[in-house]
Amino acid sequence: MAKRSAPEINAGSMADIAFLLLIFFLVTTTIDKDKGLVRQLPPPLDEEIIPPIIKQKNLFVVLVNSNNDLLVEDEPMELKDLRQAAKDFLDNGGIPAGQEGHCNYCQGARSPSSSDNPDKAIISMSSARKTDYTTYIAVQNELGAAYNELRDRESQRLFGWKYTEVKAAIDAGNYEGNEEKAKEKLKQVRALIPFKLSEAEPKSN
Repeated sequence: MAKRSAPEINAGSMADIAFLLLIFFLVTTTIDKDKGLVRQLPPPLDEEIIPPIIKQKNLFVVLVNSNNDLLVEDEPMELKDLRQAAKDFLDNGGIPAGQEGHCNYCQGARSPSSSDNPDKAIISMSSARKTDYTTYIAVQNELGAAYNELRDRESQRLFGWKYTEVKAAIDAGNYEGNEEKAKEKLKQVRALIPFKLSEAEPKSN
């Protein structure tokens, strides 16, 4: 008995199907966008401008070494304690009442050996070239959170709402209210607690 030959499958339309599938996945696939760090670059250096003299007590030095160890004012510190230490420094208010530069809204220890007021207080952060990226970002987040918590406190005191919540709503475009007035109030809070975080060039160790 003769063997019957198997019928051939018509593959002529396979290319069209593959092309349609390719278009489908191109149209429906979403690509995640990575977000970087928001930092404002300093203005071009003007040789005629003399940099201001900064008192040592107004400088809060944070260092992350190549072993990812955190040193604050040359003393070892755990990451979980950094935020409060930064807040204590920024909120110190070391100038006595009645003198120029006195901070009447500061709630810190008012130690004469720490920062004069939030406007003069500067946090200097530096890292080693071998510092892990995760550790570097974690330190930055804690320092940024210190500023935001103080701003939340002052906006709550002055306006009855938190700085971070209103700013997030405005940035997202869903703020309910007079946006221009809210932005002006945010500006007032930033003037009370200015963000002064200096990032030094990475060191070799």
